[in-house]
Amino acid sequence: MGGLLSIGEIHYFSSMHNYFGFYLIILLAILLLFMAAQRLRIAYPIVLVLGGLVISFIPGLPEIRIDPELIFVIFLPPLLYEAAWYTSWKDFWKWRRVISSFAFPIVLLTSSVIAMVAHYFIPGFSLALGFLLGGIISPPDAVSATSVMRYIKVPRRVVAIIEGESLLNDAASLIVFRFALVAVETGAFVFSKAAGSFVLVIVMGILIGLAIALVFYAIYRWLPTTPNVDILLSFIAPYMMYIVAEKMHFSGVLAVVSGALFLSANRHVTLSFSSRLRGDTVWSTVGFVLNGLVFMLIGLELPFIVNQLGDVSLGTAIFYGIIISVALMIIRMLSTFGAAVFTVFISRFITTADPNPGWKGPILLGWAGMRGVVSLAAALSIPLVLNNGQPFPQRNLILFITFTVILITLVFQGLTLPWLVRIVKMEDKDLQYSEEEQDAIIRKKLHNKALAMLNEQYQEELSSNELLQNLKTKMESVPAPEPGGQLFSPAHQTFRNVYTAIIREQRQLLQQLNKKEALDEELIRKHIALLDLEEEKMRMQIDGQDR
Repeated sequence: MGGLLSIGEIHYFSSMHNYFGFYLIILLAILLLFMAAQRLRIAYPIVLVLGGLVISFIPGLPEIRIDPELIFVIFLPPLLYEAAWYTSWKDFWKWRRVISSFAFPIVLLTSSVIAMVAHYFIPGFSLALGFLLGGIISPPDAVSATSVMRYIKVPRRVVAIIEGESLLNDAASLIVFRFALVAVETGAFVFSKAAGSFVLVIVMGILIGLAIALVFYAIYRWLPTTPNVDILLSFIAPYMMYIVAEKMHFSGVLAVVSGALFLSANRHVTLSFSSRLRGDTVWSTVGFVLNGLVFMLIGLELPFIVNQLGDVSLGTAIFYGIIISVALMIIRMLSTFGAAVFTVFISRFITTADPNPGWKGPILLGWAGMRGVVSLAAALSIPLVLNNGQPFPQRNLILFITFTVILITLVFQGLTLPWLVRIVKMEDKDLQYSEEEQDAIIRKKLHNKALAMLNEQYQEELSSNELLQNLKTKMESVPAPEPGGQLFSPAHQTFRNVYTAIIREQRQLLQQLNKKEALDEELIRKHIALLDLEEEKMRMQIDGQDR
């Protein structure tokens, strides 16, 4: 009967009700563990993974299972979009050659070496399975590294390279993963065909991402959107980019990254001050929750993976995981030094950002190669069965090794990275001015811009408008009362128009200052946010008076 629920439907809704409560508890646990990490000054991914592992041993807890085919679609698009959105394009372009070398050649090298190590040490592990494992564990996790570096002073170039690298090597590793998956299922691997497809997948992924980004750019730019609409569009965009590219069998990761970088670089044109303020708040919260869930999932899933090892003993599986982890750390360290040597060589023929990178940077970059979200997503997305219906070979062992690699690199390298930074004492060659000096430079330029506009462009309004006179007095660092009077009086309307014009010019000045290498883009963005907040406060005052 149409109005009644079947037994299966009743059971489904009852199950959803039970799991919903469990998910709320997990979210609360994430918040408590995050606060504990803040108090202990430890990177929160480390605490979440260990906390999830402890929680998983509590008896009676329901098992969390995510459809492997959906793990990429659920988590990756928004996480990649958020990471690319907050990446400094200026730093990304400056270190593009180093980032590109880490993203593609080193990923291929890592996958190849891991394939051979796994094939040699693990019985029954074919080279195709080894490449699959290599593709899974190749990409370092930027969230883990940057959360560790938040509590220590690290040179700007190290953070910029790690963040930029994570955006591109995610794509490279997942492409390797895809080709290896096909090789496992078909039993054949044609290198020439794979190499050509590799380039096509990369190029077309980037083009699709940029094409979809242009569509959203047009929507933002020329349609009458509101802050709520803008935020909703920003959540639709990464999923559109990823799904369209993947449906066409190209790189969804590069589609999201390229599209997000384009939209981020043009957000001062496409988004209003209110949309930027609210969007940043929403995205920071969503990104934190998604990252928290994934890192917690790493710990929660491990006991289940252990139970599924089958004929492989736990001790043997741990040994395999340690061997692969050590090999991975050695490969990364050698690769970073190899990249430094190559930079010195190639600097004789082309201009590079730093012709003599030295040894300190490679050590920090090499040790910051912690694995995390993307490796977990890739491992969980391995299908349960092959196309012929047979169980996927070594799937549970691959999962266990992946979890072991994440735990070892995240906990061991994550906890020792601050110690290594203090030992190495790498100077920041790119820091012409301290953060305080940069902030003072920016403030002075904005201050001078505002006073110049008041004195040169709005002399008539300034002479007859008390509110503008108070604003000028405030800018000249003399205490002045807050603007008063009727908000919709002619005087206030003039004040609002002039002040809005000043803020608009100051934003343009900040965009020009951002082209200067000596100024950190993160500080520029902070001052843009302050201007947005100032304009939002003025709008809220008017809205409050109107009500």
